[in-house]
Amino acid sequence: MLNKTRHPSILLLFLAANPAHADLFVRDDIITAPTPDSFSVCFDHTCTSVSTASLTPDEWRDAIRPLQRPAATAAAERAAIAESIALLEAIVGRYTGTHRDRGRNLPGFGQPGQLDCIDESTNSTTYLRMLERDGLLRHHRVGKRSTRFGLFIGMPHTTAVVEEIGSARRYAVDSWFLDNGQPPFIAEIEQWKAGAAPDTR
Repeated sequence: MLNKTRHPSILLLFLAANPAHADLFVRDDIITAPTPDSFSVCFDHTCTSVSTASLTPDEWRDAIRPLQRPAATAAAERAAIAESIALLEAIVGRYTGTHRDRGRNLPGFGQPGQLDCIDESTNSTTYLRMLERDGLLRHHRVGKRSTRFGLFIGMPHTTAVVEEIGSARRYAVDSWFLDNGQPPFIAEIEQWKAGAAPDTR
């Protein structure tokens, strides 16, 4: 099931660059307490388009399979989080057309279903909140989104974040670098802010 709304295309990256705004979404119609029955999906750059989607029980079971067996360590749980987000992207992509999304901005720029980092960080935060709500995160809690910007890093870039319970270490969960359905890049937030990125050559 899918309902789609559009929003005037406005560039709000400068707001995301301010840490005080890193936990705010760019549209007030995005569902902030998502469930598998009802959640928002952003696409077309900076949440220009937002669809309200739902998953069948079988689809949700498939998506959470990597997290159903408790992970022994926080690192193992982060790997399972990445797998589940990749599965959710692939499932949701069939409904929204975002299965066409290409990693980064330029390969698919302007194409239907393409996501920028605002779309990606919003959607990944949505998926993380759904996983957290179902008690599937045992070593982490969902954190506020984070944005990096600097002379040698380039344009503002925003990511979803998880925080390791106990150590309070924060990790970027960044789906923007890779094509739809690929596991997000996960790195300690300090490394990510310094410009860390996956080797996609």
